Amino acid sequence: MTKSTLLGVLLSAALPFAVLAQSTEDLKNDAATTGDVLTYGMGYSQQRYSPLTQIDRQTVKRLVPAWSYSMSDTLGEEAQPLVKDGVIYITDHNKTVAVDALTGKEVWKSLLEYGPSTTRVVCCGIVNRGGALFDGKLYRTTLDANVIALDLKTGKEVWRTKSGDPKDAVVMTGAPLIVNGVVIVGVAGAEYGLRGYLAGYDAQSGKEVWRTYTIPAPGEPGSETWPSDNDAWKTGGGSSWLTGSYDPELDLVFWGIGNPAPHNPLGRKGDNLFTDCIIAIKPSTGKMVWYYQATPNDPYDYDGVSEAVLAEIKIGGAARKVVIQANRNGFFYVLDRATGKLLAANPYLKKLTWADGVDMKTGRPVISAETKTTLEQKTLVEIWPSKMGGKNWMPMSFSPLTGMAYSNTLAIGMKYRPQSLDQFAHYKVGQAYRGVDVEYISDPDARGYLKAIDPVSGRTKWELPSKSPNWSSTLVTAGSLVFTGKLTGEFIAVDADSGQVLWQFQTPSGIVGQPITWERDGKQYVTVTSGTGGLYVATAGDENLAHVPSGGTLWTFKLLEN
Repeated sequence: MTKSTLLGVLLSAALPFAVLAQSTEDLKNDAATTGDVLTYGMGYSQQRYSPLTQIDRQTVKRLVPAWSYSMSDTLGEEAQPLVKDGVIYITDHNKTVAVDALTGKEVWKSLLEYGPSTTRVVCCGIVNRGGALFDGKLYRTTLDANVIALDLKTGKEVWRTKSGDPKDAVVMTGAPLIVNGVVIVGVAGAEYGLRGYLAGYDAQSGKEVWRTYTIPAPGEPGSETWPSDNDAWKTGGGSSWLTGSYDPELDLVFWGIGNPAPHNPLGRKGDNLFTDCIIAIKPSTGKMVWYYQATPNDPYDYDGVSEAVLAEIKIGGAARKVVIQANRNGFFYVLDRATGKLLAANPYLKKLTWADGVDMKTGRPVISAETKTTLEQKTLVEIWPSKMGGKNWMPMSFSPLTGMAYSNTLAIGMKYRPQSLDQFAHYKVGQAYRGVDVEYISDPDARGYLKAIDPVSGRTKWELPSKSPNWSSTLVTAGSLVFTGKLTGEFIAVDADSGQVLWQFQTPSGIVGQPITWERDGKQYVTVTSGTGGLYVATAGDENLAHVPSGGTLWTFKLLEN
């Protein structure tokens, strides 16, 4: 694998800023330090909430572009930017870039190169979702399953560790999570039959510290939930391609684990642990402390990797420290953070047919007649939501001021039928491993909604319909604003209480990125990437996107002076 590093004109000795080492305490305090954004999710809790108020309902109308920077890429810009000491760091699938936060001028660029065999096993978009900062370095993953550390001042590679191999269906698209000097990463590849895992690496040396497989081998806890008459566990999926959250008080990392493989459930009878789970692990060892499974024996690719947001919410009149997740299966889950006990599980969609509810005593879904049919025979059924989910990978935000979650959701169903079981006998590495026939169903006038959702009840306070679903994350601020992007290119600011669109700016391409906000010299800024790409754009055939060009750009906005 060849990697070339192109240094910017500014050498470290002449940089107009001081790159300071980021400590463990810096990462713990990230959500409260408004000048920097050091972590994925704008804090260990992944609330994507900012206490900044300079840009609010009244002033947002004066928001204008400060600068834009070309990413020179056409494959999709899904990464969350990071900010440290006046420099923005951004990744995509083939590079990492440092940009002066106030001018948009490039400081350095570090390039990656891949062979064609790598991209052939990337199922759902050739993208990268971001990096992590710690101790003067930026850490990221690569499509060919390497974990690398770059020097923040120069972009030079400090270390590189090979975690897996695309030949074994292992790829990486997610941002690392760094806890107490351990770089924790997940993997993608369930659609090509990997055995999923999480791994932790020493931040200084790159040496692997631990590896926890999400599909147990025979004899390991959970293996009894896989069939004993075949080797389904070896290619059982359970990918971990989004980023976890961390509670320093409990010293627990919370991570969403994805769907089993193949999508066809007929040859893998059982609950198929630990797929479609939220798991809590110790960051120093990777040891699992608890798990909660949302979709046992998942037949519909209800990939449970969605972000596990940490919040404090009143339940029954008492404040509880919880994990909340808008699962792709259409239910909004609230779990006790210390034990994993289910506290609430309610639909957040208008139409959900795969299950009739969730049994609060057992925590298991009450599967519908349609799903019973799917699990018993190869018959065509109509199911809501589709395998794209009630929401896909795009992270939601949570405001501790309003107690509401803000999420882009999908209103797409599917006609679904399992194929024959031949794929179990003829599995080949590098070939898609799904085994189902799917046809999508939707209302062309409302394929998605931006929603304000009560996590406990799942009820919607307000919603904004969209002809094409929004595929961007949300950002909520103490200025009572929700920022997000649309696939048709509009970057919008919405009143967090009413859902009224207060401001928008047309970017040159569709937005599938993750907005952040930060301040410098007493001024608040908002940064987001524009650049269409990813799963929906590539596969949905959405007529509304026919004239949306590709091309990546990093944008930063500021308030126009009075």
